[in-house]
Amino acid sequence: MKKTRPSPGWGILLLLLLFNRVVDAQRLPKAQPSEVGMSADQLHRLDEVMADALGRQDFPGAVILVGRKGKVVFRKAYGSSQWIPEEQPMRVDMLFDLASITKPVATATAVMLLVEQGKLRLWDRISDFVPGFVPFRDEAGRPGEAIRIWHLLTHTSGLPPFLHNEEIEQFLGIPCSLADMVGYIARIDKLFPASAEFLYSDLDFILLGHIVEKAAGQDLAGFCRSRIFEPLRMQNTGFIPPPSLHPRCVPTEVLDGEPLRGIVHDPRARLLGGVAGHAGLFSTADDLAVFAQMLLNKGTFDGVRILSPLSVERMTEVYPRVSFAGRGLGWDLDSDYSTNRGDLFGSGSYGHTGYTGTSLWIDPRTRSFVIFLTNRVHPDDTGEVATWRSRVANVVAAAIREQ
Repeated sequence: MKKTRPSPGWGILLLLLLFNRVVDAQRLPKAQPSEVGMSADQLHRLDEVMADALGRQDFPGAVILVGRKGKVVFRKAYGSSQWIPEEQPMRVDMLFDLASITKPVATATAVMLLVEQGKLRLWDRISDFVPGFVPFRDEAGRPGEAIRIWHLLTHTSGLPPFLHNEEIEQFLGIPCSLADMVGYIARIDKLFPASAEFLYSDLDFILLGHIVEKAAGQDLAGFCRSRIFEPLRMQNTGFIPPPSLHPRCVPTEVLDGEPLRGIVHDPRARLLGGVAGHAGLFSTADDLAVFAQMLLNKGTFDGVRILSPLSVERMTEVYPRVSFAGRGLGWDLDSDYSTNRGDLFGSGSYGHTGYTGTSLWIDPRTRSFVIFLTNRVHPDDTGEVATWRSRVANVVAAAIREQ
């Protein structure tokens, strides 16, 4: 495995983390549920749901954070952060490997920032950034329509879901550079014409990470840090956490006898050194709460604007040209993957999940969000969390009693 080092900027953040007063200032203000029109008794049913899940050992532990009207009304840790090599309790301030939540929080947001800067268009062809990019070809060899940035953001490009590590190792070696992986993706067969179908694909966002770097003239981790996380003072969010933060990182799968701690779980992201457009971001529930509130505030938080109101609207609505996909620009609204919406949050709400067991759901109509973080892949990648995501969302949505 390629050795990784902390991305620049973490050192400054670590100095700030020495001062609890500074860390606490980043959390949204707390409120009693009744202050924002929610039922405390109903929210406490989350304890029962988590007791059931932990009793089944579907995952070691969890952190749940619920916000409404700009305030945190529920914030609690459950169970264990790990079972192996020894059991340790979960804490609310722990960092989770967000897995695919990287896609909307980091990569899609970076794309939209570059759109706002006039450096990208959603209609730009992928071939403009990836020379030799091969489109879908029919049985007669005729090329289909060009794949554009919005196809990647909505998972309607026709690219396969992922590459097998054995395939990458055979053709590209270990470790693998982003340029080499992008070049390989450019040449592989596309499964269907652009715009024809929805197929969730990590490859879409690996390409987007590359495009961000090309357009920004800066690596993805650095761009996201300087343009998103530092302005929002999300002090515990970034790629490749430094060793000093590893004790606060929730371990994931056990490989070669040791759990991955502070090292990205996704194998393709590991081959790329820990930074990729589809996976690699680490964060806490508190930091994700800041990001969610920024979106609910139409792009601003605590006097800092990250995105324009129209960018937030375009990202978080079903993209009209491929409405059948149920996807926005990086965000999930109504697809087979949106189990974390539950049964009660309505149309117009949006979110995303991560393979490691993480999830985020945001509802502008009720001005609320639900953050549910687990490490269901610890220790052997057999944990189950989809059912519990829905149950958690239902309990929270049912707690909303006043608009």
